[in-house]
Amino acid sequence: MARKNYSEEFRRQAVDLYESTPGATVRGIAEDLGIVRGTLRHWLEAYGTGKKTAADGTLTSSPLQAKTSAASSSAPTDETPEQRIARLEAENAALRAETTKLTTEREILQRAAKYFGRGDALVSRFQFVADNSATFEVKRLCELVEIERSSYYAWLKAAPAREARAADDAALAERIRAVHAEDNTQGAPRITAELNAQLGDSAAAGERVNHKRVARVMRAEGIRGYMKKRRVRTTIPEPSGQKYPDLLQRDFTAERPNERYVGDITYLPLADGTNLYLATVIDCYSRRLAGWATADHMRTELVEDALKAAAATRGSLKGAVFHSDHGSVYCSKAYATLCRKLGVTQSMGAVGSSADNALAESFNATMKREVLQDAACWSDELTCRRQVFRWLVRYNTKRRHSWCRYTPPVAFETGYTATLRPAA
Repeated sequence: MARKNYSEEFRRQAVDLYESTPGATVRGIAEDLGIVRGTLRHWLEAYGTGKKTAADGTLTSSPLQAKTSAASSSAPTDETPEQRIARLEAENAALRAETTKLTTEREILQRAAKYFGRGDALVSRFQFVADNSATFEVKRLCELVEIERSSYYAWLKAAPAREARAADDAALAERIRAVHAEDNTQGAPRITAELNAQLGDSAAAGERVNHKRVARVMRAEGIRGYMKKRRVRTTIPEPSGQKYPDLLQRDFTAERPNERYVGDITYLPLADGTNLYLATVIDCYSRRLAGWATADHMRTELVEDALKAAAATRGSLKGAVFHSDHGSVYCSKAYATLCRKLGVTQSMGAVGSSADNALAESFNATMKREVLQDAACWSDELTCRRQVFRWLVRYNTKRRHSWCRYTPPVAFETGYTATLRPAA
């Protein structure tokens, strides 16, 4: 469907395109731009130069402008006042008719606008023509919404069959609900078998239902079998990976910043069933999130990026301890190489003990609780990234932490720095 409003720049560009395209027709240019031919003709009358590029590239008079010129030059020079009045009245009547036509087209398009926010655009156009056929001419309606009249009449003829199918689907939906109410764990295949079993062996072939039709009706009605949400494992042990001793022993404190860190990976669930993953590096002294990384995978690069971000924040991690669980990414050779390069000593809790990394686990739980609140997941990846990023930044700079005597972690570290300054 054509737009209702066009800028003056768009109109002038449309006119220029028509006049500068060799051999162009009003119909062809209108179709290319997705506008009504009458609208383009109106623009040509208002903005046109009167010149048109012919197929051979030469400039000629525009047919539309020629008509206008012919109309104005057709007036006889020796007409009487009565003849001149009659001619002007005829021209005025023609202009009123054209204005009425344009007004009618605008009214039709205004009515059509609400139909095109629905699902199937083509069906919406057919329905619009059907709903307004008593008010406007079907030919005009079809032209404005750009459908063939033959297609519209074929759609109209098939209406009884569509209504019958809709009624059959509604009846099937009621049968499906009855079966589903008895056992909500059943999906389309089991419900199909139950429905056909209810008919018995003597049922005719036409009475039996196909599992694809049952699945389609269930989707349309929002009926689905219960499925326990798969638990996402973010800690995947690597039997052949390097093991490190627990240097913290559940003591998540430090005497100064940049001394001890903990980290973990948590999943961020999305509405489409997929996940993003967040890796963290948290300072034990101030609970500051020194580094983090978000990705759609749990490869070693994820935790490497988080540790590199922490190194960039601190300037150097030399001499610091980093504590984690026994996830395969933390046990990998690539991560061990990065730790040695940055001067970081690795530490790991016992296998299967979340308490040995309780600080990182608590951070992840707090973040999800405060960002998601009552929601089960994020609507999409972009929303997830934006909301998590905003919370992580505010966590460091704005969110008051009970551990930090209800000051933000960054401010808490600033207080530590201030105590190191010599008295004036």
